[in-house]
Amino acid sequence: MSNESSTPTPSTGCCPPFDPTPWENCELHWDSKPFLRDRVRSFLHIPLNYGTVMCRNLPKLTEDFTIRRLVLTEENSLWGADLYFETDGPVEGGANCNLTGTFRTKVFEGPYKQVGHWIRAFRHELEAQGKPVNRMFAYYTTCPKCAKAYGKNYIVLFAMV
Repeated sequence: MSNESSTPTPSTGCCPPFDPTPWENCELHWDSKPFLRDRVRSFLHIPLNYGTVMCRNLPKLTEDFTIRRLVLTEENSLWGADLYFETDGPVEGGANCNLTGTFRTKVFEGPYKQVGHWIRAFRHELEAQGKPVNRMFAYYTTCPKCAKAYGKNYIVLFAMV
């Protein structure tokens, strides 16, 4: 799947436009999908050094990273979150890991402050279908500056079921 959109939108020189259509209600099966993992410090789920962590890791990845790659966030504490940068394989000098499992996706649009509500709603929806959620990841498709420029703030939730 690509996060590029075919509809014309203002160019920001940062995040590419996002087309939510291919991501809505997908079921993905990953077998040792490679990622580079790092940690963001937070205060009550508000990231304090997200930009620093991004800048530390992006040089380790390919030049076309922002166009074709996922960055998944796993909020696992009030005080921090793990970031997973999609890779083609092991990255020298990085905390390499793999994700294996079946993932369901759902796209949401709105302000970042609603993510907690969306996670609870998505979890409830899946559990009502008999699919207990093991882990939940968020794919923030654009930075706040680009979300404002595009007039849309899409977030894709990945539930490991």
